[in-house]
This record gives sequence, C-alpha cells and structure tokens, in this order.
Amino acid sequence: MPPKYAAEDEEHMAETRRKTPDTLRSARWFAPDDLRSFGHRSRMMQLGYAEEDFRDKPIIGVLNTWSELNSCHGHFRERAQDVKRGVAQAGGFAVELPSLSVDESFTKPTSMLYRNMLAMETEEMIRSHPLDGVVLMGGCDKTTPGLVMGALTAGVPMIYLPAGPMLRGHYAGKILGSGSDAWKYWDERRAGNITDEEWLGIQGGIARSVGTCMTMGTASTMTAIADAMGLTLPGASSIPAADSGHQRMASACGRRIVDMVWEDLTPDRIVTEAAVRNAAIVAMATGCSTNAVVHIIAMARRAGVELTLDDLDELGRTTPLIANVRPSGKDYLMEDFFYAGGLRALMKQLEERLDTSCLTVTGQTLGACLEGAVVYNDDVIRPLSNPVYHEGSLALLRGNLCPDGAVIKPAACDPRFHVHEGPALVFDSYPEMKKAIDDETLDVTPDHVLVLRNAGPQGGPGMPEWGMLPIPKALIKQGHRDMLRISDARMSGTSYGACVLHVAPESFVGGPLALLKTGDIVRLDLPNRRLDMLVDEAELEARRAAWTPPEPRYGRGYGWMFSRHVTQADKGCDFDYLERGFGPAVPEPDIF
Repeated sequence: MPPKYAAEDEEHMAETRRKTPDTLRSARWFAPDDLRSFGHRSRMMQLGYAEEDFRDKPIIGVLNTWSELNSCHGHFRERAQDVKRGVAQAGGFAVELPSLSVDESFTKPTSMLYRNMLAMETEEMIRSHPLDGVVLMGGCDKTTPGLVMGALTAGVPMIYLPAGPMLRGHYAGKILGSGSDAWKYWDERRAGNITDEEWLGIQGGIARSVGTCMTMGTASTMTAIADAMGLTLPGASSIPAADSGHQRMASACGRRIVDMVWEDLTPDRIVTEAAVRNAAIVAMATGCSTNAVVHIIAMARRAGVELTLDDLDELGRTTPLIANVRPSGKDYLMEDFFYAGGLRALMKQLEERLDTSCLTVTGQTLGACLEGAVVYNDDVIRPLSNPVYHEGSLALLRGNLCPDGAVIKPAACDPRFHVHEGPALVFDSYPEMKKAIDDETLDVTPDHVLVLRNAGPQGGPGMPEWGMLPIPKALIKQGHRDMLRISDARMSGTSYGACVLHVAPESFVGGPLALLKTGDIVRLDLPNRRLDMLVDEAELEARRAAWTPPEPRYGRGYGWMFSRHVTQADKGCDFDYLERGFGPAVPEPDIF
C-alpha cells in the first residue's frame, strides 16, 4: 500500500527553508506600500479575508478541472476542499481556480484538440495571478499532460493530484473493464450474441463510481508517468478515486505544496532527462496506452528534454511488461493493481533500471520514496523473471508509409499479425469507413489491411481516437475479432488489437499515407520495426505529383490557430511556439 499521508517525513520538515515572506512571488502583489497593492489588499478584503489570512503566507492555486460533464472528475469539488484544508494546516492560503475540463467522453471532435488550450490556460493563469505554488487536479486523459505542460513552462512549485481510477465494473457475475469490455461486447452485439437486456445491464455496470477508466488506459498511463517523473506524492496515481485514502492524499498535497514553496522546489529541478527516462521505462512496464507517446514527448520538450520515438522504442525493446492489467494484461484492473502494491511496488521491481537519485516533489530522491514498497500479489505485478510480455508496451515503426514514425501495441494484439502482408482497404473519412464496415456484403477478408486517413492532428482535426477501426460486420459474424488496421489517428488507451497508429507525417499534409490506394499490398514487420507499402518509387512519385491538398478544416478561431501551429505526432502535437526552444522565457508580469 502507499505510504501514510497523515504527516510528512520529520527530517524533511526540519530542513532549512530558503524563502522568506518578503521573497514570495505573491509579495509583489500584496507587500508594497503603494496604491496598486492597496487595491489588491482591499479586493481580498472585499472577498471576506482579513490581511492575516493571506499576508506573508504562500498563496497556493488549486487548479481544478472539475466539470458536471466530466465523470472522471466528479469528486473534485470535494477534493479541492481537502487540498485547501491541507494548505491551511501547513500555514498557506489556498485559492481555487477553475480550469478547462477536457473530458474524454463528451468533448468533440476529440479532447486532444484542447489539450494545448488547457496547457496555455494553465501557464497563463499561473503567471498572471499572485500564486506561489499550485496543486494541479487532473486525471482524465488530456488533463495530466495539459496541466503539467503548462505548469512546467510557468515554473512555480507544483504538485500533481491524480483523480484516481474508478472501481471495477460488474455485470451478471462478471468483472468489466471500462473501454476494453465496451469494445469487446459491442462486437458481440454486432454479431447478434448480446440481447437488449444484457446490453443495458453492461451499460449500467461498466462504470460504477467516479474516477478515470480502471483499465491501464490513457488516464492511468499518464498519472503513472507523472508519478514516475516525481510530480506526485509517492504512489498517488494508484489510489482509487472512491477510496478514503484519496481524500487523505489530497490533503497531503495541500500540506506538501506549502513546504515546496518555502524550499523553492521548482519543477525544473524535478523533470530532468533522467526523470523523463524513468517515466518512459515505467510506462513501458505498465502496458501503457499508445497515447503515452505523444504526451510524454510533449511534456519532455516543455522541460527542455529532447525525447524521440527512437528513444522510446529502445526502452520498449528492453523493458518487460510486468503489470498484468487490462488491456495488455489479461485478468486484472487498476483496483487490483492498487491492492497489489500500486506503482511504488512496480517501480520497486524496476529499481535497478531506474535512476533513483532523481528528486521528487517530496524533496527526497526516488530511491527514498521506494523504500518499503512491497508487492502483495505477484500475478498482478509480476517479477522481471515472469513478465506478461517480454518487451515493453509499445513499438515504434518506420518505413515508406511512416518515414517519421508510427506506433503499435504488440502485447495487445494477436501475435499472428506481428508479421503480416495483405491488400489495403482505404477510407478517406470516418463516416465512409463506418458505413462500409457495417455493410455485410463488403468485399473483405481477414488478411485485408483496413486504412483510415485524414484523421491526424490537422486532418481529424485534433487526431481523434478513431484508430481502433471496427472489424467489418461480415468478419465479426464469421468469428474474427482482430485484423491489421492503420491510421494517422490515435486510439483509446483502453483499446486493443493490431492497430498501427500516429502515422507521421499525416495524410492531410501530404504524408505517404495519402498516396496509398485500395489494393496496394501493405507489409508490417514488427520484429524489424517496419511498415511499408509495396509500391515502387516511380509509381509513388506519380501519385505524389497528382495529389491535391484537402481544404483546411478551419477558417477562423481556435481551430484555425491549432491547424497552423500544431506539430506532428512524432513531435508531441504541441504548438510550435510553446516549446521550450521557441524563444526566451516569459518574464514575470509588470505590476503598475
């Protein structure tokens, strides 16, 4: 189980604090004896606060991504109060600020379109307000990278509070995993094997509490990455949302951020090249979502760390998958992972592969945070000698279809597709594909390669989770449940199957995927990390000359800005002007 959060380490609490009240960032707003600061203090009094409530205290921003349309964060109203209680206990002053809630379920066309908006909002909210430190409350897929990216750039002390996974799903004596079992039972319904009554029962039983998906989907992947980077309290990413330990962890975040401010423990001291590498290793060992690739690259680049697809592939080849959690694992869910010891226990298994000297938000090293971690169920968290899969979760491909890379999740697909050759069946849009796969007369075999294009960062727009193309209904009724699929889209981290994703450059900007035609032979060679169309170069050149760029998706607004500045998948899909190397750091705001 995670360490107790009732009190911080005594030796740590006794450390000499480097900052004094007059050097707090918020003192620029409140301390001077001038008219502008008089106005700031009087407005605080207008809110009902006396000067002793906030003067000479660290002011902590609680960035809350709660929303009535975000079931993953349904408990965040209460958790914000837990955080504020902890801040007050430690002698700080907490202010709650609502942040954009990019939920995965309802935000269309995709929450990925708005990850960078959340990052911008987070950065500017921190910079423009009198905040000495922040607690970032997130969990649903894009909120973790969005909040962390913005806070890394803003640079004030920060700690991440993960939403936590929901409880296991249940129906008719069976344990259900969100996402993964939705796809599974939907196929059975399409095959005529699920009644209306059964389908309604599954619908009501698959998501039984607040919290993120309880499979090792993108949400748990990204909170584990934040945890492994040292940005959460040790093991905080594993605690189920409904567990009372989650409330205690939230209060501990409030207490700890106050001390981080006094210690001037800023994120640049935590998110180093070694910390990013630790996070990538841990991600591979958990059976991480394919979405981890675009997010961890974007987070690393915000920290000034150049992480590439080749770096991730190298780690994937040498890191065994040891978390037996769906969809890469077979039997267990995140609640079981927590009971088995959680992320601290998994990292303890990997300790010799990690740089345990990395600093964490606790002010201690990663090694110190892993002391005493125990695996309580070695079928859930496997030893390195008995992995779920001999390599890590992801493999990165290159070839004439994806010169800048593509990603696949080998452990979650049928091994017979690891080396496969077959004719392409190409779709230019999701509606076209959806109509075709529901046509029982579609001319398709299990050896065909389904291809969806114009679904990347610009083409989607926003690179939607369309990459788990449904198996054609004709094949479903024949008993087939997997086939090779390729797209420049993403797929849900709860998904599974032989899906090649994130093809770069995307087809919408003229990447080679735009040149593929139905009937062309496609070859996947996973052991050699190759993905190619078997078309000669002269023919490809002729097709390239005849290709016409599609019309832009947006003529104005945020989408227009997104389309002009988003990078490709291999670069993390951040905005080019927000990356660390684009220009000089933004100074503190003027106060006149």
